[in-house]
Amino acid sequence: MDYRQLGASGLRVPALAFGAGTFCGKGPLFSAWGQSDAKEARRLIDICLEAGVTLFDTADVYSNGASEEVLGEAIRGRRDDVLISTKTGLPMGDGAQDWGASRARLIRAVDDALRRLGTDYIDLLQLHAFDASTPTEELMETLGQLIAAGKLRYAGVSNYPGWQIMKAQAIADRRGLPRLVAHQVYYSLIGRAYEADLMPLAVDQGVGALVWSPLGWGRLTGKIGRGRPIPEGSRLHETEQFAPPVENNLLYRVIDALEAIAAETEKSVPQTAIRWLLQRPTVSSVIIGARNEEQLRQNLGAVGWQLTAEQIASLDAASDVLPVYPHTPYRQQEGFARLNPSLV
Repeated sequence: MDYRQLGASGLRVPALAFGAGTFCGKGPLFSAWGQSDAKEARRLIDICLEAGVTLFDTADVYSNGASEEVLGEAIRGRRDDVLISTKTGLPMGDGAQDWGASRARLIRAVDDALRRLGTDYIDLLQLHAFDASTPTEELMETLGQLIAAGKLRYAGVSNYPGWQIMKAQAIADRRGLPRLVAHQVYYSLIGRAYEADLMPLAVDQGVGALVWSPLGWGRLTGKIGRGRPIPEGSRLHETEQFAPPVENNLLYRVIDALEAIAAETEKSVPQTAIRWLLQRPTVSSVIIGARNEEQLRQNLGAVGWQLTAEQIASLDAASDVLPVYPHTPYRQQEGFARLNPSLV
């Protein structure tokens, strides 16, 4: 397993992390992700640790805390062997203190997560979404206090706008507080919006990307393609309503390129899609999910090999779409491009 620095921090994380949203799935979304109980979760974690996957990602909102509870049970007795990443901020109820990132909410949410996980510290806490109702100064001061108290080691965000990350970093610098070191983002061959603003920010500010849904909400599993509709039993039938829309022309163009390169490399379509992400700038770790041992072992095959420059260029071309304004001129006009060369 390849280990990488998480942004500009001293924390080294594996290139692949395991997403525990599949643990004890409840409700229309999470039950479709997976329903592993503690026994099955322990088996999946055994396989991860054997492969060098030591980072496990969850959230309080995953099945209303059940994912954290199952993860905590599954790692009991081997806390020092793993890194725990969890998230908070999304609503856990209808009460005034059941959502957001206020000081009161964060302190209680962290204590609740520690109890469910059965540990006295969290390696990485991420704010699950931007909370416009909480001043950024209050957020960063509270995160700093929780780190100073030993309850957190590092802090990051997820699904955040770039200007709010930059504001948080500036406040941290001005007040001598710990900076954000991670951004958990949606990024895939059929969802490259991360590259426009958030990737340059990550390079400049030392924020490592933890990639979620690397297979585009199950669209890049190799099960669908031109003339191959979503098969019966696919979780896409249940989760498509939550997934970002993708034009069919883009989807099939990407799948065609993936299938061609998978044949060249003798790897699978999912392995190839994940490998492409692992060779992108700022990516510290790609979060893989698995409902069973077979899926997990398949995804673990994304490490230990490289795509060639020509193969990367082919996937880049197939997945390329014009970014939204104001980034479009930098792609279309030579004068703009000279001022701001692309990272990728």
